[in-house]
Amino acid sequence: MSGRVYLVGAGPGDPGLLTVRGRELIAAADVIIHDYLVDSRLLRSARPDAEIIPSGKSGDASNRDRQQHAINERMVRDARAGKVVVRLKGGDPFVFGRGGEEAEALSEAGIPFEVVPGVSSAIAVAAYAGIPVTERGLNSSFTVVTGHEAPGTRRPLDWPALARMETLVFLMGLKRLREVLDHLVAAGKAPDTPAACIRSGTRPDQQTLVATLGDLAERVERAAFRPPAVVIVGEIVRRRDRLRWYESRPLFGRRILVTRAAERADALLARLENAGAEAIAAPTIVLENVEDGSALDRALAELESFDWILFTSAHGVDVFFTQLFASGGDARRLGSARLAAIGPATADALLHRGLRADLVPAEFRAEGLVARLVPEVRGKRVLLPRAEGARDVLPRELTRAGAEIVDVATYRAKRLSALPERARELLYRDAVDAITFTSSSTVRNLHSLLGSDAVAKTGGARIAAIGPVTAETARSLGWRVDVEAQEYTGDGLALALIDYFSGGG
Repeated sequence: MSGRVYLVGAGPGDPGLLTVRGRELIAAADVIIHDYLVDSRLLRSARPDAEIIPSGKSGDASNRDRQQHAINERMVRDARAGKVVVRLKGGDPFVFGRGGEEAEALSEAGIPFEVVPGVSSAIAVAAYAGIPVTERGLNSSFTVVTGHEAPGTRRPLDWPALARMETLVFLMGLKRLREVLDHLVAAGKAPDTPAACIRSGTRPDQQTLVATLGDLAERVERAAFRPPAVVIVGEIVRRRDRLRWYESRPLFGRRILVTRAAERADALLARLENAGAEAIAAPTIVLENVEDGSALDRALAELESFDWILFTSAHGVDVFFTQLFASGGDARRLGSARLAAIGPATADALLHRGLRADLVPAEFRAEGLVARLVPEVRGKRVLLPRAEGARDVLPRELTRAGAEIVDVATYRAKRLSALPERARELLYRDAVDAITFTSSSTVRNLHSLLGSDAVAKTGGARIAAIGPVTAETARSLGWRVDVEAQEYTGDGLALALIDYFSGGG
């Protein structure tokens, strides 16, 4: 049985620029062979059992050719074994990406393949730097040039012809930048022509340096720019002064650790990334169901007897309804029970199940829920499915108010054994701007993972807490809390960070 290979363009870096087709194929792939420059966030949609193979090329040309040959052989071998293979390539496969060579190798081997175009860095990086590659009345064309010609190229670059072009975009040319620019000047391009070098374009650490053709190389060397980089030459570069947008976002250039459990971190990561931050997943906990689910099973067996069901987290909603459906029930089993959610995220989780919360407090924590429920629960039977080891505020205060509370632990937040390598490396270098805590357990677990001198190891990173309870836990362990959300949600935490780094904190 023969598989199939998909040559997929990953775009220039920003995961949001991956095509819908590309994301579908990543999610379906048995094997993903990706370029070393491909952003790891693009792999979040891969199957847990997919084989992920980095394929960075380095060294001299002959070594790169050997590595390319090995990639071709691997694609053929896996496809012949009946596997779906995604060859994930930066930018577009056919724009200086050796995609044609890979397609040729597959064709010769009789392997069926498909090419999925990607957004080329030639246009995307320019756009993210605020430089349109064409503009009516200023230029009517642009030329994309490789800055890294293969040895023995049959038709070397025609520098006099390039010097006459209105706008030039050079890809992969950082190592030969001075040589490239000198060729242009020698061919007649005016040394005072505007030029720009954009490093890590479309990524949170994007850097843009604007100069002239005559002094760009020296300035790039002084700034110690490293690949990947795109160079743009032409009058169109002047438009950046008015059109820059990406680097103007409120959290641009900030590195922010998100310690939330991976199962619940995506929304906060996306919110921070959309504001310009490099949001780094650094989960300190993993959410897992309690081993003995008999207490929840007993509660589900008598579900019709409850007057209220209180949900204190979105994950608690998921665990509850997963078990309800597994036991053969559905939402009709809730009968006349009223539903309370501790905050909007939990209420949204109910809404996704087709249920609307009857009560959401103005203050999104246990104390706010207690204040709203006390007048409602005297003589009522209340089910409280929640995390193991949660604070006792709800059962204690509602029992005092005359309610019969059935408190059921449905899941626990278990400490992970180590932080991801990227997070540890950034903390070690004191290269993190902020650390977000979304619960007391994330605070305690990061402190435990870092060990002795945990506070000192977080360096100059600002501490951001989702609410007063989490903030108090952080202070009790020695951290100074710099940012505290006014609305105790992921969105509220992101907004508080935006306000802080925009000067309002």
